[in-house]
Amino acid sequence: MLPLVMVLAFLLTPVLEIYLLVQLGQVIGGWWTVLLLLAETLLGVWIVRREGRRAWRALQETLQRGVMPEKEIADAALVLSGGVLIVVPGLITDVVGLVFVLPFTRPLVRSLMSRWAARRVRQAEARGVGPMFPPGLGPFGPQGRDEGSAGVGVPKGPVVRGEVVDEDPPKNP
Repeated sequence: MLPLVMVLAFLLTPVLEIYLLVQLGQVIGGWWTVLLLLAETLLGVWIVRREGRRAWRALQETLQRGVMPEKEIADAALVLSGGVLIVVPGLITDVVGLVFVLPFTRPLVRSLMSRWAARRVRQAEARGVGPMFPPGLGPFGPQGRDEGSAGVGVPKGPVVRGEVVDEDPPKNP
């Protein structure tokens, strides 16, 4: 269902943008429409730069505190997505991009996206896909090591503790 919606959005968005620009051009004139698009883009780029710096600082501060930066990563992704939408010429994409970027609308979008993602995970689990990393089968073992790469990981069977002794003296070149 989601791929169909995305394909339709990619196909219909340019058609709607062109239709809206033509209608606006007939009402206020072609040059005023171009100036409006240019002004929207410049204002949007300025806001994206400002909010991008804020998101980056918040991400760095959270990482320095040693806390998982969930909110900060989501904010950075929304600012990046909003910036791309603002730079794309069009009124609809500019409005959606501004909703993603503005600091007073971004928390609402972030919570909506978070709820949507949680619902999608619950639906996948209900279909029998199961959790992404079941206990013991995930990429990281109980000691936090990668169990899937080159046989490194938690050893199977008994473990004999010992010491490696190098009997060959180092050779001088």
